Amino acid sequence: MKAPELPPTNGLASSHLAFALFWLPSERRRDALLFYRFCRAIDDIADDSNRTTNEKHRLLDAWLECDEWPSDLESLLQRHSIDRGLLQAVVRGCSMDIEPRRYSTFAELEDYCWCVACAVGLVSIRIFGCTNPASETYAVHLGHALQWTNILRDVGEDASQGRIYLPLEALDRYGVTVNEILEQRPGKGFLALMRNGAARARSRFAAAEAPKSDFSALLPARIMRAVYEKMLHRLERDRFPVFQFRCRLNTLEKLTLAARTSLERSP
Repeated sequence: MKAPELPPTNGLASSHLAFALFWLPSERRRDALLFYRFCRAIDDIADDSNRTTNEKHRLLDAWLECDEWPSDLESLLQRHSIDRGLLQAVVRGCSMDIEPRRYSTFAELEDYCWCVACAVGLVSIRIFGCTNPASETYAVHLGHALQWTNILRDVGEDASQGRIYLPLEALDRYGVTVNEILEQRPGKGFLALMRNGAARARSRFAAAEAPKSDFSALLPARIMRAVYEKMLHRLERDRFPVFQFRCRLNTLEKLTLAARTSLERSP
């Protein structure tokens, strides 16, 4: 069975990831944007409101079960010695998003984060040209940090779609009910819940140490880190107004962070 061809992908300019990838050398940027197209195509299937749940599962299962992928993706995997299982993990992660679900524990949520963020990072560092095994540890920690920041930023938007990614054990710990979030009427425990999530993101950012030998190659990842740490700081500073608006950085802010990051030297 052959996998479907990758469709053209829109929205590159609005993505933090695509923004960071434009700082790569041209050939690596081409390959990174191809991988980005794959991720967007898979994510778009899971999010497509015009498809039934069964159709979404069928289309994503086709990516997992096929024995032949599009030729450009096959070439990408060979050029950079990328484990196909990492791309399949991305597909499995997006499959988890087809229907609203609840994560009972932090461990369950981390499995999801590994698929949709850490696996993406592990593919990306191969495309970036990283050779130090420590870059894999960096990619995993950074993936968790970025995804936790996404989860915190999108609590309100996700709630409007019946989704809650914060683990139920965390809600119980801080006395927050599912209905409080779904109905977007946060109670007195909500701020502490969000601060706990931010602390988890911060701990992952702190653990992500770029190895000296791959410091330059990791520039796009370091730009992503700068953008998301800034976003996390803003969420914390403003006491997580996630039911009022979606926290964003404008283009000038992102360009400033990218320029500053590009001038950093390995410690």
